[in-house]
Amino acid sequence: MTVSQDQVTEWCTQLINKSPDFASLEECIESIPNLDSIAECPAGTRVLVRGDTDVVVSDTGTIEEDVRLRSLVETLKFGCEHNWVQLVYGHRGRDPKLSLEPVAGHLKTLLTEAGVENPQVSFIGEWLNDETGEVLDSAAEAVAAAADGTIIVLENTRRYEMERVLWKASADDLSGIIERVTNYANSVREKLATIHVNEGFAASNRDLSSTIVPLTMDHAVLGKYIESELVNHVTKTRQAELVIFSGIKINKLDDLEQILNRGSVKMVIAAGSLAMALKKANANINGEEFEMGLSNDPDEYIYIPPDRIEQATAMLKQGIENGVKFVLPLDFIIEDGTAVESIPPDGALFDVGPQTIEMQADEIGKFIEFSNQKVADGNGPAIVFHNGVFGKFEEEQYANGTRMFISQLKRMHDAGVTVYVGGGEGGAALMRYGNETWVTHCFTAGGTLLKALGSEPIPYLKALFLKSQQ
Repeated sequence: MTVSQDQVTEWCTQLINKSPDFASLEECIESIPNLDSIAECPAGTRVLVRGDTDVVVSDTGTIEEDVRLRSLVETLKFGCEHNWVQLVYGHRGRDPKLSLEPVAGHLKTLLTEAGVENPQVSFIGEWLNDETGEVLDSAAEAVAAAADGTIIVLENTRRYEMERVLWKASADDLSGIIERVTNYANSVREKLATIHVNEGFAASNRDLSSTIVPLTMDHAVLGKYIESELVNHVTKTRQAELVIFSGIKINKLDDLEQILNRGSVKMVIAAGSLAMALKKANANINGEEFEMGLSNDPDEYIYIPPDRIEQATAMLKQGIENGVKFVLPLDFIIEDGTAVESIPPDGALFDVGPQTIEMQADEIGKFIEFSNQKVADGNGPAIVFHNGVFGKFEEEQYANGTRMFISQLKRMHDAGVTVYVGGGEGGAALMRYGNETWVTHCFTAGGTLLKALGSEPIPYLKALFLKSQQ
């Protein structure tokens, strides 16, 4: 099957445009087939596995934090047992110069540990002509010659500009890129594989490898790990009644707004720049004063512009009208370690203060009572989603707020509350001050999870759903 430029244009347009009436995440998951659906594919079948390969490689070439690569093991083991030729591809962050060659060696180690006897894992360094969008003949020949049951890791997809052409593209931009994108789609299908398995849970951008490629395949399915994350955990996180939200990036207000729009949240505990914006908005609503310090300065990276205060004001008003309780800090730790209730003009928040920590503990106690009542009524337990940290927790003098709240997560979990922690800094803090047994589940991909909690579908789920409807 060769796809036309018109087909690819239609797909790209669907992926780019906002889709308020698109199928929900739950509906997408129900429609997208899983790995077991292709179990009858014969030995030697070429299978593309879009992996979560974004790991840090040390100067000596070792990979210590390998949780994302471990997420690939069950699917790759399944493919080895069926003697498929599996082509793993993905990226390492946004730096196109970072190579996936160390990933190949580490995957071999992980598969050996998982019981795969003498796994054959190789690496292809150059595989795509970035100017034309066509797979190189040398790469196609290496794939064609691969023995049944082997695994080939392809070089970093983001080494090629092709991978990122849809990131910021609008529908008006498509005419200038559609020929290359169509060449890429057809070439991958013709020269590499006709089956796509998505095991890249964290791949939430509009990468061609996880959006356009699956649409060209005979089969496009969810891998073992990503299916489990979506079905068992993400769908439940979308029902969270308590959201703990923090972070220095003020654009996380957009994420919180999307979460609140879902209608299940009863309480928000906020910190960081989000709390600053909400505190200022709350003061404005009540005719009071609240100083944000350097967050008022357009030259500072912590600047919170007026339009964000307006957004926070609208969120606050709408949330309160819908019965949402906003728990905002009472005091802040500034750079010299003192606790203040309002930020001085030349100051910035580095942590929440002792009054806030005490108040948060009281509110958690009330939420546990709420969860217990839900259980007693046969509707519980309640669900919590925690994202971010409360200050500059990397430095001990500003870590107390985050440390104390991690213990509140354990308190809720021990009381039977379902507690989910997003990836990124929140997950790092959990590992620093506790461990994964303190919560129900800790995700490995914070940004992807935030997108999953909103109303707009994650690009790869959008693509896989569209494929399921062909």
